[in-house]
Amino acid sequence: MSTNPNRRTIVAHGRLAMRELRLDAARRRLHGLQILSFEQLAVRLAGGFMRPIDDESLRSAIQTVLPETPLGELDGIKLLPGMVDAAADTLHKVWRSGIDLTARAHEHPRLESIARLEAAVQDQLPPGMMRPADLVSAALKRLANAPAVLGSVEIVGITELSPSWRPLLAALAAHVPVAWIAGPRPVPEWLAAIDIEVRRSDARTPEQHMVSAATGYHEAVEAIRWVRALMVSDGVDPSDIAIAAASTADYDDHFLALRADANLDLHFVHGIKVTTTREGQAAAALADILIRGFSQTRMRRLAALCGSETGPFQTLPQGWLRVLPADAPLASLSAWDRLLSRLTAADWPDEQDHTATLRAIVDLLAKGHAAADEVGAAFLTGRALAIWRKALLAGSSVSLDTTLENLKQDDGLEACVSPAWMPASALAASPRRHVRLIGLNSSRWPRGISEDRLVSDHIIPTAELDPLPIGAADRRDFETILATTEIEVTLSRARRDSEGRLLGRSALLGPVTDEIYIGRNAVPPHAFSETDRLMARPDEFAGDTQAASALTTWRNWHRKEITPHDGLVRADHPLLLDILAQVQSASSLKLLLRSPLGFVWRYGMRLRLPESGTDPLVLDALAMGDLVHMTLDLALQDLEANGGLANADDAQISAAIEAAAGSVAGVWESERAVPPPVIWRRTLDDARALAERALTYRGEHLDEARSYGEVAFGGAPPKTGAGSPWDSATPVAIPETGFAIKGYIDRLDLSGDGTRALVRDYKTGRPPKDDISIDGGRELQRCLYAFAVKALLGTDVSISASLLYPRTETDLQLADPEATLGELTGYLQSASASLSAGHALIGPDTGGTYDDLAFALPANAGATYCKRKSPTATELLGDAALVWEAQ
Repeated sequence: MSTNPNRRTIVAHGRLAMRELRLDAARRRLHGLQILSFEQLAVRLAGGFMRPIDDESLRSAIQTVLPETPLGELDGIKLLPGMVDAAADTLHKVWRSGIDLTARAHEHPRLESIARLEAAVQDQLPPGMMRPADLVSAALKRLANAPAVLGSVEIVGITELSPSWRPLLAALAAHVPVAWIAGPRPVPEWLAAIDIEVRRSDARTPEQHMVSAATGYHEAVEAIRWVRALMVSDGVDPSDIAIAAASTADYDDHFLALRADANLDLHFVHGIKVTTTREGQAAAALADILIRGFSQTRMRRLAALCGSETGPFQTLPQGWLRVLPADAPLASLSAWDRLLSRLTAADWPDEQDHTATLRAIVDLLAKGHAAADEVGAAFLTGRALAIWRKALLAGSSVSLDTTLENLKQDDGLEACVSPAWMPASALAASPRRHVRLIGLNSSRWPRGISEDRLVSDHIIPTAELDPLPIGAADRRDFETILATTEIEVTLSRARRDSEGRLLGRSALLGPVTDEIYIGRNAVPPHAFSETDRLMARPDEFAGDTQAASALTTWRNWHRKEITPHDGLVRADHPLLLDILAQVQSASSLKLLLRSPLGFVWRYGMRLRLPESGTDPLVLDALAMGDLVHMTLDLALQDLEANGGLANADDAQISAAIEAAAGSVAGVWESERAVPPPVIWRRTLDDARALAERALTYRGEHLDEARSYGEVAFGGAPPKTGAGSPWDSATPVAIPETGFAIKGYIDRLDLSGDGTRALVRDYKTGRPPKDDISIDGGRELQRCLYAFAVKALLGTDVSISASLLYPRTETDLQLADPEATLGELTGYLQSASASLSAGHALIGPDTGGTYDDLAFALPANAGATYCKRKSPTATELLGDAALVWEAQ
């Protein structure tokens, strides 16, 4: 048997093993050595332009032929999401096992369907791209060239070989020296029938440790601590350290976050998700808007990720996002059309009209996922575009977001000089000296065997279709790792899953031995990051100023006494005096009376409720009130311009409300979030009904009355160009309080002679059971608006102020506005004096259901913190708390 003495071939399994073997060969200057997988060996021997079927080409071919290929009983599912993946998986299994689908198509209709698909795929694939069986046939014809092409062959680190490659291995042994370097690994039984050299060695006896962690995340934390300790304390070479699991998916996100916190170059042998990179995020942002539709949030994200590259956004001026209304969801193409129709050159940062460019972008995105190829090519470049096209090959455009989530890419780290996180199969083929195996729980290692998605066990037995089942491979990999690791192996399992359910031990661990129980809050011998170090050293953490402040705050929150962390500040603080000197509204004064702490947060510190990224399922009470008020105001303007509300009949009122509701709906959809279409239509119907009841409710009759809606006063800017009974810029001050007020009166009716005025404030909720005046500080509008009307129109005007509840057609009159104002004046004086004294404390509305600033309070504040602090806060507020008992 003559071979090329300068040529030698090593067959290895997996990228990691091949990279490490190549590095070793380079260091040893082994010229003439080639390191291949067995599939690459077959291609090398077959010669010419032959090549194996790569996964991307296979998926592309399947996606192309599926719509046009009749698949019999599979026709009903061939266009469903996931079919490309399932078909590729089945064909890979068939090819690896060496099954001839054409010869067995008569056995079952399903096999006939798969055979048709296989034939169509082969016709679609590029010339020279061949199945394993075809590559073996071509290689067998060129075995005479094996000595020159391959030289001697050594198979290293492999514990199994697919049936499709075994005939080539047997034939190859007759032409060149072939050695199966098993070492301590198990040798497959079928190898005994082939005349090749098997080299074995004794198994390693590493030191073994068994540990249990609280959860899978805790396992990952302990693994990172273990890596850091080996590198720093023990001086272990990073390339000698490995963490492995049978399935890496459950731990990938944990390790990705932990390696960033630890500033550790932990290499992911199997790759990282593309969505963890900027390019992947750009593709995901585009997929999000194509699949889920328009929204301002999605458009801003897409512009942020794709705006710096060559594409449609590149021609827009810097800062162009300012043309988008801040509160507008822009959740439909019609909403974008309305926005674009009213944009002018003055709206753009450079004062040039770019509306046509933005419209072209919107129109392109409006084509949806059906035009994914065109849209991706327009918005993405470079690596992002490559990711996009790979995702389209892997699945249907309708499931782009899911496909992108599952795609992986190399993390860019060098495997041969880094600690590595990998599947157990990769570690079995490329041993390291220090190993930590995690996820050793029942049903997770070894994993259960499942049937193929397209070819069930009753069609082709699973043992035949997949002769290398995943469960057996997991067991074999575990045994191989224990036998090939040189120094230490740590076996780790989780006691509970992420939801707290108890997990069993893996059957591979055998009887219970000395297992180290690691508590979730146990102090680690070696921390992996600064955060971990501080949490492990309470004394050092307590010395940190930020930690000391947080600890003091936490303790003060749990005391019954009022502390500076509860809103106690120094008297006459400039910020408190400044916000008290501002022009107030009924809403701000209500907050001052009912929650002084919230008053300071909102108007002094400018805290706001965080914006939600999702559209509401239904409008909340405040939004519903705004919708009804806008409809009423627009309808009232229409009626007053056409003869007046007092002279309008029910039909005219209904027509005006219908027109107003349509206009308001368009404005609302352009500027605010809306519920789903069915609920939104029902909401508009409800708003129309409430508006009609409000305008058809007659109440007291005023001769030759004129009606006004959303009447501005006290310096509030007018909302519309409709007429006003006074100059809205005229200041309105509440005597003896130091407060000036401004706002909008929902509706004001004036008699023709100007001697009688009706002030109405609309309420879309349910009326109270009992008569109310101030209602503990909750209801200030009637009193304040009545005072404002009297101050602006003169003391000789007789005023009636009421709350109108259209839902029940209830009109609650304020019995004595002047007496109520006098009572309210006293409460406002007390509240102002208390806040000036530094008592920015909680009140009855703090932490309640409708408190927008509850996020700034301790968790569950309404049930714990507020109940604990309320008695002391009430006592400290003194007279300022009396308003809470007022009727």
